[in-house]
Amino acid sequence: MSQSTLDEDELFGEAANEVREDVEASLEQAGDALPDTDEIWNVEADNTLGALNALRSALDTGDAADHLRDAKKWYTMGERADAFEDADDLEAEIERVGEAIEDIEDAKAQVGDLTSTIPGLKNTLESLQTADEDAEEEEETADDESDETDAEEESEAAEADDEDAEEVEAAD
Repeated sequence: MSQSTLDEDELFGEAANEVREDVEASLEQAGDALPDTDEIWNVEADNTLGALNALRSALDTGDAADHLRDAKKWYTMGERADAFEDADDLEAEIERVGEAIEDIEDAKAQVGDLTSTIPGLKNTLESLQTADEDAEEEEETADDESDETDAEEESEAAEADDEDAEEVEAAD
């Protein structure tokens, strides 16, 4: 083999190592850009809507997708150039980070849906509860009026009985 071939092989080996390092660095940056577990799990808020808004903010993947794209780009280039002797670990890590980003983005969308649904649900429940309370008040008022009417009728009947008794006594 000529000296030039050895130099080219050596240069290619160095380039392959640099491509691998670039893939690894981009994957590390993607992982670092993902939300911290504590930020997602420990959310402080005064009410449900506040908790959902805080959670939605915590589920921001930042630049993780861009870093993953860079990792995929360098990985694809290295694969096509047949630069990697063993790249199964890189492929697995790209897959793992990609799935994590998708899961986080799906969760963020679901939280967003809840965030827009909860206020309407609260209003619906409040209006139902107000209607129930109004119905109870109307029923109580009707019962009170009925009791008053019954009491008035009993009072009038008692007065009529007293008048009838007085008339009977006067007639005797």
